[in-house]
Amino acid sequence: MREFIVEADGGSRGNPGPAGYGSVVLDAATGETLVETYEYLGVVTNNVAEYRGLLAGLRAAHDLDPSARVHVRMDSKLVVEQMSGRWKIKHPDMKPLALEAGRVFPPGQVTYEWIPREQNKRADRLANEAMDSESSASSVRKPSAGAEAPADARATKADADVRAAKAVAAPGWAPADMGAPATFVLLRHGETPLTPQKRFSGSGGTDPALSDIGREQAERAAEALARRGTIQHILASPLTRTRQTAAAVAERLGIEVTVEDGLIETDFGAWEGLTFGEVRERYPDDLTKWLADPEAEPTGGGESFAATATRIAATRDKLVAAYAGRTVLLVTHVTPIKTFVRLALGAPPESLFRMELSAASLSAVAYYADGNASVRLLNDTSHLRP
Repeated sequence: MREFIVEADGGSRGNPGPAGYGSVVLDAATGETLVETYEYLGVVTNNVAEYRGLLAGLRAAHDLDPSARVHVRMDSKLVVEQMSGRWKIKHPDMKPLALEAGRVFPPGQVTYEWIPREQNKRADRLANEAMDSESSASSVRKPSAGAEAPADARATKADADVRAAKAVAAPGWAPADMGAPATFVLLRHGETPLTPQKRFSGSGGTDPALSDIGREQAERAAEALARRGTIQHILASPLTRTRQTAAAVAERLGIEVTVEDGLIETDFGAWEGLTFGEVRERYPDDLTKWLADPEAEPTGGGESFAATATRIAATRDKLVAAYAGRTVLLVTHVTPIKTFVRLALGAPPESLFRMELSAASLSAVAYYADGNASVRLLNDTSHLRP
């Protein structure tokens, strides 16, 4: 019996917004790519696009060999858990998609595995190509020994996918019972000696400790969080200033701190310790590129905003899966917190420059089982006032 691996992904720029999916079918024995397919879907949600990617991959595998065993790999925890039967499907938009996907192969022939986003790059690339193209469905079939479905049959299925996606994705205000969300309370660390001087202070510098003011700010944040009484877990970036801030909260709440490397600040390369004006004077061309292009790195091989976003998205997905229904304090830095908020809003990269985020401020984002997010708080500093 043949065995295939299906890797699928979908995305929406706006949620709902311009969306597309990508799917890859691999020979499980040889790793050979048998089919690549992608499609622009119009304006739909992330979840619809992900399910459409799954459907396209399953149908492409079925066209090759309907008797084959299929192992699906996706970075959508929602789709994997729902299709595996471990999560209930309550959202009315998701039920018909899951039922449709479950009918492609007989029960027992398909298994599902969640993988980190960085391991799903092929399908992600195709999904982005689809969103970039904003044109009709496209598919690329690579040579294989498998049977090939007639082109008109594939086109009919593609057209049906577009119609179904648009039908189930019409945005509305009817609330769905998603259960308790995973809520991330985002605490920026207190001041360090570099903070009031507005110097670049990332993960590639001297790792400064909190100043006296910063320690007082951490204590005030701890008091405020204790009054709220909702924090169940505390995670912190590995840098000194965040661990010190987290320790102040942990002592007050009686909760152990877990260090999470994915929460670390961006590495600003040769700009570490410099003010914005000093960087502009010494590295004017590099700074101009950095301000205009999220792929641009700070001088000396720092981390680009795009790389930070990829890291934060992977950390977010991991933590949402691990802490579903719980309230977690993430003690981290300016760029990671702004990136959590930017991704939740579906905002462009330049929005990072339009957010104010003070030392020891509190923000919050809730993540629901359908993959949607809600920004609940941004840059609250009321607990720092006398």
